[in-house]
Amino acid sequence: MNYYKVLNKNFFSEGNFSIVPIRYEDHLDIMKWRNEQIYHLRQNKPLTIESQENYFNDIIASLFDQEKPNQILFSFLENDECIGYGGLVHINWIDMNAEISFIMKTDLEKHHFHTYWQIYLELIEQLSFNELNLHKIYTYAFDLRPHLYEAVESAQYVKEAVLKEHCKFQDKFIDVIIHSKINKR
Repeated sequence: MNYYKVLNKNFFSEGNFSIVPIRYEDHLDIMKWRNEQIYHLRQNKPLTIESQENYFNDIIASLFDQEKPNQILFSFLENDECIGYGGLVHINWIDMNAEISFIMKTDLEKHHFHTYWQIYLELIEQLSFNELNLHKIYTYAFDLRPHLYEAVESAQYVKEAVLKEHCKFQDKFIDVIIHSKINKR
């Protein structure tokens, strides 16, 4: 398993769930989920096996040894099986904030979306606030999935901003909604 140099602790768990430094063995599942859920991601075309392997070998591999990486990604596991992935992206080490990234296995969304988001947020907060001592973490989401806002708001994230008509989606401009949580630990 890989370890992030920037972290003293690389494994975070809650019951049967854990996040571990992103595993290469999960890269094809992650590619599949991203392609299935491309509509709500900042991804402009489907990923290919070649592009995914290049991303893992060129970008992801270099993150582990960096003192201040711009992203820290994890595999999200239930009983050691990968059911999602995410982490902190667009990390701002000066202002001590980062955007939360997370997607789960597509066929789990219908019945487990809220629960898995809740568990994931607890784990990412352990990493963000206890390990990295970040001041603030936030979500940046296209206004396409109202159930996402319910999940993050029930975890005490505050709706901080609506960026009006900020992104173009299917030839229509849509809002971006930002929810955040400040470190009170």
